[in-house]
Amino acid sequence: MAGRSRLLPCACLGLFGVLCWVWVSFASFPDDRLHLETLDAVDRGAFQPQSALSDMEFASVATYRGPGNADRRSNKELPILLWWSGGLFPHFPGDTERIDCSTSSCLVTSNRKVQLYKRTTSIIFYGTDFRAYEAPLPRLRHQTWALFHEESPMNNYFLSHGPGIRLFNYTATFSRESDYPLTLQWLPSLEYLLEPVVVPLEEKNRLRREGLAPVLYMQSHCDVPSDRDRYVQELMKYIEVDSYGKCLNNKPLPQHLEDTATATGEEPKFMNFVARYKFHLALENGLCPDYMTEKLWRPLHQGCVPVYRGSSGVADWMPNDHSVIIIDNFPSPKALADFLKHLDENDDEYSKYLEFKNHRHITNAHLLEALETREWGVNDMSKPNYLNGFECYVCDQENARLAAERAYRKAPKKNPPPEPKMASNSHVGCPLPRPGYGDVQDLPANDGWLQIWPQDYWQSLDQAEGLESLIRHNESDPSLLWKHIQNIAVSRARGKH
Repeated sequence: MAGRSRLLPCACLGLFGVLCWVWVSFASFPDDRLHLETLDAVDRGAFQPQSALSDMEFASVATYRGPGNADRRSNKELPILLWWSGGLFPHFPGDTERIDCSTSSCLVTSNRKVQLYKRTTSIIFYGTDFRAYEAPLPRLRHQTWALFHEESPMNNYFLSHGPGIRLFNYTATFSRESDYPLTLQWLPSLEYLLEPVVVPLEEKNRLRREGLAPVLYMQSHCDVPSDRDRYVQELMKYIEVDSYGKCLNNKPLPQHLEDTATATGEEPKFMNFVARYKFHLALENGLCPDYMTEKLWRPLHQGCVPVYRGSSGVADWMPNDHSVIIIDNFPSPKALADFLKHLDENDDEYSKYLEFKNHRHITNAHLLEALETREWGVNDMSKPNYLNGFECYVCDQENARLAAERAYRKAPKKNPPPEPKMASNSHVGCPLPRPGYGDVQDLPANDGWLQIWPQDYWQSLDQAEGLESLIRHNESDPSLLWKHIQNIAVSRARGKH
């Protein structure tokens, strides 16, 4: 195709060039106007039949009433957003809805029959379910890809590599750098932090004298990328830790709590039981900038002190600069244990970590602003949930893109084409897994963690590069992924990749 040959200079720039081609219908370079002028004719042939769903079906779907707008188009005139992960479709009942967002409207559907439809302008993926060998191919020139990924990298390291994340044009992730950040997804509100201490310090000290350990560990998901059990096992040599979960278990849960130990909800009896401890070991299962879960926020809510490892930027989100103990600030588990013992024996020093329970001691303006300005809510029916919020973000972005594209086509000398939009590593950014304690070169070859997570990380890079290659070659069969991975490996071995 002449259009593609005109973009070859862009392709030599690497993956950015590849995706410039993907975006050609709305993000071409200024000298690519000839291709834009002929695009309609090309599209008419490339994307027939025009609809896999009838106009009757599109006209009769229900409406998700968002904040409202001035978009008066009928359903059959609206762009379509396809949720590729149908199990995450944030509407009920049916598989197609109209959404009315801040500035525009769209149809959203989980019906994959519309994948090749010209009006399907964006495909939304759930990151945990995204697999290179199941990607919708060929990647159509008129479609963007959007990523919703709030979970741990252990579910999909594919997205932590440049060739993987740069396949997406819009993102909603735990990273503050994403287009629609979900960083505080586990923090319902400021009031959640300000809840009074559940178990007073005097009672905690009494329980300590009766034999309760100063530190709680509660994990039943062992063998995770962060290798947290290895660190806790070393820490246990220097300070007493009560471990109730399946991982490093040394104490049984009371029988009446066994059914609630792994629940994601906050069952009062269980919450009161763990609130008795002064310190909670809060170690995430994956180490990524801004990836923070209930492991961090619940101890703060209860009035316990989190001993934390996870997000490298956790201090940016804390109520003040004296409310969490960051493991990586200590040179060794022994040094951390010595510090915890010091706080355990000094009530005044320990109490400083709970001063944020008085709102006057919440001094982090960044946290306060983030909670005030986020448009989605957590257990808040007055605000949209973040799934509906993100699809509205994509809807408004797509309508703005299409409007800018029409203006450019009508008067290219007067109106610039829309700028290409692409995610970067900072939108997820989870690094190569490393041992929870010690150096990787010191681990035995048969170490279970070593045999799983570093290999998973590098294998996901192979898949990301393989999918990028499929898209670059305009392949329509995702089963060819393994062939492309093999070709890349051969080229790399020959020094050509």
